[in-house]
Amino acid sequence: MSKINIRTMGTGAVINPALHGQFIEFLGSGIYEGIWVGEDSTIPNYDGLRKDVVDALKAVHPAVLRWPGGCFADTYHWRNGIGPKSDRPQYYNANFGTERVESNEFGTHEFMHLCELVGAEPWLNVNMLSGTVQETVDWVEYCDRDAATTLAKEREKNGHSKPFNVEYWGIGNESWAGGGNYTAQAYANEYRKYASAIPLFGDGLPWTTPSQDIQLIAVGPDGNKPKERVEWTKDFFKELGQYRRPKIQGYDLHFYNWNLSDATDKVTEFSEDAWYRVIHGAFELEDVIKEQYDLVQQGIKAMPKEEGTFATDIKVDLIVGEWGNWHNIDLEAPSILWQQCTIRDAITTALTLDIFHRHCDKVQMACVAQSVNVLNSLFLTKGKETVLTPNYYVFSMYQVHKGGQKLDLTLETNTLIGEHELKKVYSFASKKDELISVNIVNVSIEANELVEINFDQELEFVGGQVLAADEMTDYNDFGKEEKVVIKAAAKPVLHGSKASITVPKSSVSVYQFKVKA
Repeated sequence: MSKINIRTMGTGAVINPALHGQFIEFLGSGIYEGIWVGEDSTIPNYDGLRKDVVDALKAVHPAVLRWPGGCFADTYHWRNGIGPKSDRPQYYNANFGTERVESNEFGTHEFMHLCELVGAEPWLNVNMLSGTVQETVDWVEYCDRDAATTLAKEREKNGHSKPFNVEYWGIGNESWAGGGNYTAQAYANEYRKYASAIPLFGDGLPWTTPSQDIQLIAVGPDGNKPKERVEWTKDFFKELGQYRRPKIQGYDLHFYNWNLSDATDKVTEFSEDAWYRVIHGAFELEDVIKEQYDLVQQGIKAMPKEEGTFATDIKVDLIVGEWGNWHNIDLEAPSILWQQCTIRDAITTALTLDIFHRHCDKVQMACVAQSVNVLNSLFLTKGKETVLTPNYYVFSMYQVHKGGQKLDLTLETNTLIGEHELKKVYSFASKKDELISVNIVNVSIEANELVEINFDQELEFVGGQVLAADEMTDYNDFGKEEKVVIKAAAKPVLHGSKASITVPKSSVSVYQFKVKA
């Protein structure tokens, strides 16, 4: 039996809804076929945007959506994606071996329409590698200027009279690799130029109110390289602190749960050891977040205090712009980095979201990589068919935590036998609008688990959901009945302030309670 002790009357930091963010990129069939099918398609669509994907994405209320990359951002020129589609240039997209011609049918206006339909704030990544500072300035002006400038008039001509009001702007992408192989110092100096040139939409003086809020996001480290990620962050903030610092609000860390060491581990065919190894690998991100948060705070603290009348303080939010499982590449998959998603991926998705929830005082935004047809996706598409992956259902179940406050929680559970040192059960709890939501993740593939929840006051059960599978390799496939789907959870046995619950093996559960009237 496992025991969870929860303090319901002492709340902590607020869970930013942006921690459940999404990411799409011109990679494989992530956008074309996955999101964009075109206005003339026989597949139902909203002005070319695939209707079933849009509707299902809207249902999980993503707070932020990141585009156009990823690696593609540093070869993308935004002007190629505006104006009449017949006039848009076509060229070869070699990104990650995509092996297809880029039509540019999906551009700025189409992306903004997608964001409007699903209710997400857009995050645009600019082209630092092959673009120019002026190109970035023009894109910001095109998207956000409300005055009758030439670029604003061009936006109106292309179908949108009002500004898009894009708040989040990423300056480059993975500049330590495909985004330029920069050193942290060289990137920091390049970042200065872009950050200084981007319009303030006001004169920037302290007594004025800007007409548009712009949040600049800098490239953080490769979270999968323990030594490099430490040095990158130290060097970046040290360089940024030299003389007058540029505007910066966010720092974008990337981390993947690599599953590439065992060639026999296939996405839907794997051993029990591979199950536990992949789940264990997801927890490294927790250590990375704590490490990087501390390094960012140390870097800020070490910066000399600005002089002069207009000196300002600095606050930089830690962001995880890309995360998810990355399994062995399947060369027979429909497109590059196309992956099925099993209950194993749902388990790691739940555990990762709970890492963000637990550390919502340290990380403020995160985007799963990627939403459709790529890696740890929520949707898979084939022709007119769309599959909701087990990952989708985790995002659906976990919506209850967005905007809530985390609760103090202690856990007593057994450690599973084996080299991976995993607990049998993991948990998280939050409180919002007098509702207390408790996650229970049973990572064992062998047995159900009796869980006793001890609250500090008497509560009543409101409802619960459970996502489980009969087999550890179960997934949802095209043209077949779903194997992994949300079901109603059994009612717990309540005794005063204690609730007893039996959770299935290899499952994710969410239970809700409220104070007893």
